[in-house]
Amino acid sequence: MKLHFSPTSPYVRKVRACAIHRGLDAQIERVPTNAHASGADLLRSNPLSKVPCLVLDDGSSLFDSPVICEYLDSQGDAPKLFPAAGPARWRALRQQALADGILDAAVPRRMESLLPKDEGREKFISRQKAAMERAVDAFEVMCAAGELDGPQTIGTLACAVALGYLDFRWSHEPWRPGHPKLAAWHAEMMKLPALSTTIPKDGG
Repeated sequence: MKLHFSPTSPYVRKVRACAIHRGLDAQIERVPTNAHASGADLLRSNPLSKVPCLVLDDGSSLFDSPVICEYLDSQGDAPKLFPAAGPARWRALRQQALADGILDAAVPRRMESLLPKDEGREKFISRQKAAMERAVDAFEVMCAAGELDGPQTIGTLACAVALGYLDFRWSHEPWRPGHPKLAAWHAEMMKLPALSTTIPKDGG
């Protein structure tokens, strides 16, 4: 398998963490890719010109991160990240959606913040900031209720990755104050090899 990736993409980190958890990382060739350049190799596999994009051994491709993670979860013999049908599955998928929502707000907010400001852009940035804050608040409530406890799922993994992205790109807006249970949970999660070995670095 071949993974088109950017080393600082949180969506890529989620896929890599999933692959490590499933014991599949060594089977995946990582191809550094600038999605903004829309190179021919990436476009052949993903017409949306986005990473992550996983090219399978038969030449077919999968995107975006939830789809790739579910595919990886169908391979190998490690404990599943996607629970079987039932309440546990819907809880994990809801958590993944909330975590991805943090990223869906944080990534474009950062890009917009680098551009000249105008009223429309400021309103957009404010909406994304509020969404990020509400989502972190929701995860604190889930953590207090024990909903992030137990076996690892795609939801808990996605949550840890999203919080890690806030540390990486939004460290000047620390999320830990006011979220003590979530902060303690995240510290424990960071002991997992799938997360500790995939921490993004500036310039990487």
